[in-house]
Amino acid sequence: MSHNCCTCLSRRQCLGLLSSAAIGLTLGKESQASLWGSRKPAPDYVDIDKIRPHPKVCVAYAVLEEKRPYWLGWPGTSYDLDARQKEYKAKFDDSCKRLGIDAECEPQPINNDDGVTAFINKLKDKKPDGVFITLQSIFDWPRIKKIHGEAGVPVIVFAPVGVCFTGHVRDISHQIGAYVVSSLDWSAAEDGLRMIRAKRMYEETRVLWIRSDKRADTVMDKLGMKIRAIPRNTFNELFDKMPENEEVKDVSADMRHAAKRIVEPTKQDCLNAARVYTTAKRLMADEQANALSMDCLGMVSSKVMPTPPCGAWARFQDEGITAGCEADMHGAISLMLSSYLLGRPGYMNDPVPETAKNLLIASHCVSGTRIRGFDKPSVTHILRSHSESNLGVSIQVIWPVGEPVTLLNLSSPPNEIIVDTGTVVGNVDTPPAGGCRTSVEIRMDNVEDARDVKGFHQVVVLGNHKRIVEGFCQLYGINVVRSPEHSDYQKKEPAKPKA
Repeated sequence: MSHNCCTCLSRRQCLGLLSSAAIGLTLGKESQASLWGSRKPAPDYVDIDKIRPHPKVCVAYAVLEEKRPYWLGWPGTSYDLDARQKEYKAKFDDSCKRLGIDAECEPQPINNDDGVTAFINKLKDKKPDGVFITLQSIFDWPRIKKIHGEAGVPVIVFAPVGVCFTGHVRDISHQIGAYVVSSLDWSAAEDGLRMIRAKRMYEETRVLWIRSDKRADTVMDKLGMKIRAIPRNTFNELFDKMPENEEVKDVSADMRHAAKRIVEPTKQDCLNAARVYTTAKRLMADEQANALSMDCLGMVSSKVMPTPPCGAWARFQDEGITAGCEADMHGAISLMLSSYLLGRPGYMNDPVPETAKNLLIASHCVSGTRIRGFDKPSVTHILRSHSESNLGVSIQVIWPVGEPVTLLNLSSPPNEIIVDTGTVVGNVDTPPAGGCRTSVEIRMDNVEDARDVKGFHQVVVLGNHKRIVEGFCQLYGINVVRSPEHSDYQKKEPAKPKA
């Protein structure tokens, strides 16, 4: 049975709806049924939504206040406690609903030490993934510290402006396992919930590490992500068996129609790229995996694959599935941080210095196109070949000039992350340049010399996400470092020739 869409939809409309379903944006069960009409997908069809992790996330919620009536002390006697508590609880409920988080809420505000002790014991017993506290008194900071020190779970503190001085938050807001928001900006508080959800997504993720000739299973420290190494030839042998079925034709057509223009790739190149996509989906489903990172260059150079996977990998990135290049696990876990925490594809790249203009060029042949967010339209992109081999389909993504970006590079195991920011100032064409098809010129922030930017295979993400990334890393004990503002390179005299 064919698994193409019902005849009332074009192939491209069908693929667009499927892509939305993959990231949980628009389609529920009823919409899925109407999408397929009276038909059902082919028995071997792999639903992309079932590959992305959907962990159960539970967050406890409580309000801390002083016994009433209030007298002196911030937020002040003119502050309507009931109205603000109702407002913030409604915002919390809305955030949890949109983020798919289950909440266990204390029915009444906690206003004494016995109540705090009882709450801590409840947290120890139920072990939620985190606790969210709305603070309603400047005198309750000792109780916040007690919960943080004894509960054994990550603590998110929303302290609306008017319940703290700098001295109250200076210490705890720098502690591992705490994220403190002293602001009226609810989005910053919601970021804390995103951090907890992202950590749970890591814990529910299995990455296929496709390289060498061995099979093994490990678990990554801190993030809890599972890694399954499988032999490299597993992929190309499955690819050889993958037919040009209706899904392959649909994916290929969508790839061609979505591009602004096509330079090198033929229709057969696009069909091959679509076969890589369906092969990778099948392999992840067979291995109960949610992501992959493959020795792609090695497979192309040894000619066991007729096409690089670049086009397929870019499609996965747009669907919220991490598909990493060159079997680089640093790059893969950094791509996941962009996907799970920031809700958009990242762009793993090779860092190239542009010394005449003192810029960093981020260059690679795989970039997602929905770089503004999984729920946003694709930016302009062009179908090209993989530049190093001149084979298959790569995507040249035109990054928006003038917009900020964040550079992320997690270590493996994730004990440290490099976090830098900058601004897109241009896109480089190949030719006249060599290198990779997507090449983005970035003017770095607070880095005097672009040659000093730390890391390799950094992940570039559209937008300035420095604060939320740093908050996530503090919550889970990952050290944040930055490229040096001033060059720390130690100049050396050239070696003198021996007599």
